Amino acid sequence: MSKFLSTSLCLALLSFSVAAQASGQVIANDPAKCRSGPSTIVQINGIKAGTGMVRVQSYRATQQDWLAKGRWINRIEVPARAGSMTVCVPLPDAGSYAIAVRHDVTGNGKTDLRSDGGGMSNNPSINVFNLGKPNVRRTAFEVGNGPKTISIAMRYM
Repeated sequence: MSKFLSTSLCLALLSFSVAAQASGQVIANDPAKCRSGPSTIVQINGIKAGTGMVRVQSYRATQQDWLAKGRWINRIEVPARAGSMTVCVPLPDAGSYAIAVRHDVTGNGKTDLRSDGGGMSNNPSINVFNLGKPNVRRTAFEVGNGPKTISIAMRYM
C-alpha cells in the first residue's frame, strides 16, 4: 500500500475513532428489524480476519452529524468474521443517512493504525486532502420506508 494511502487510512480511522464516543443507541444485530420500516442492510466485504469486533455506526447525512463526536444514531458491534458479514441497521425514519464501519482486529477497543480497518457507505476514496473524512455528500444515501441494502468494502493498512 502506498504511503499516501496508508496516511489517508490512518486519518480516516482516527476520525471514526473520535466520532465513536457515546451518543446514540448501542443495539444488537437483529435481522428482523430490517424486514420492514426504515433500515439499512449493510453488506460488509473484505474483512481480513475473524478476530476482534466490527462496529457499524449510522449517522444522519448532514455536515454537522457525519462522523462528529457523539452524533451517531445507532451502533451495532459484532464479533468479526473473515470475508463478508451482513449487519442490520434500523433507522428512525425515511431520509438521508451515512454509515461508517470499523474493524477492531485485536478487540482491544482502541484504534490500532497498523491492523484495524474501516469503510464507509458508497466506498469513497480516502486521502490526505479530505483528512480521512470524506464529505458527507460522498457517503450519503437515501432510505425510504423499507429496507435499503448497501455494500461497504473494508480497507486496511
